[in-house]
Amino acid sequence: MASDKPKNLQMAGSVEAAKEYFSQFEGSPAEAYMSARGLAPVAAKFGVGYVGSARTGDERLAGMLVIPYFRPAGGEHAVATIRYRCIADECVKDEDGNYLAPTQKERHVGHGKYKSLPGDHPRLYNTAALIRPTPYIALSEGEFDSQASELAGVPCAGTQGTSAWRGHFDPAFIGFEAVFIIADDDEPGIQAADKRAAEMPNGKVIVLGGGHDINSFVHTQGVDEYRKRLGL
Repeated sequence: MASDKPKNLQMAGSVEAAKEYFSQFEGSPAEAYMSARGLAPVAAKFGVGYVGSARTGDERLAGMLVIPYFRPAGGEHAVATIRYRCIADECVKDEDGNYLAPTQKERHVGHGKYKSLPGDHPRLYNTAALIRPTPYIALSEGEFDSQASELAGVPCAGTQGTSAWRGHFDPAFIGFEAVFIIADDDEPGIQAADKRAAEMPNGKVIVLGGGHDINSFVHTQGVDEYRKRLGL
């Protein structure tokens, strides 16, 4: 049987782009957006950037938030890929200019929230969490949720959505005593979490309730309450 493991391990230009756009983060709309989500304290750790002055070929990405996918091996190949996220005012703010996320649904009409690099494939986010000396790890749906979990001191890898799981991700979670599969509190999120748990003997589905994902829960209830919900 052919493996579904991708061959292109690093997307060309990712390292250079991540560095350049990280340098444009301070004072940008991306910084304001991360602050509104309560994630400003971990933005630098995750190398979040902003496409202010676009590199050649990236002009259509101008104004987007930048999410690099670091790989713990380090060196010049530390960034495997980049995802870009829309933070246009008309999509992420209400009529009074207040940010909708993380407690209200944003309005990305006619386009997706995210853009991946052409030819890229689904990847796990924050793989550094997988090599820490810890008996447990969380698994989230989305990069911001991984960041919010890390803000609470809970190691967390993330997927790029409910349909982005790939079979070659499974072995990375085998050695943990517990994998807290944090489900978005909606039907697709819970179904996806249940499916993961059925394939992980150490998987424990956590539904935070109240329509919350990790980011909105940590933002409104606090890091201690999040840890408590995981039994930590």
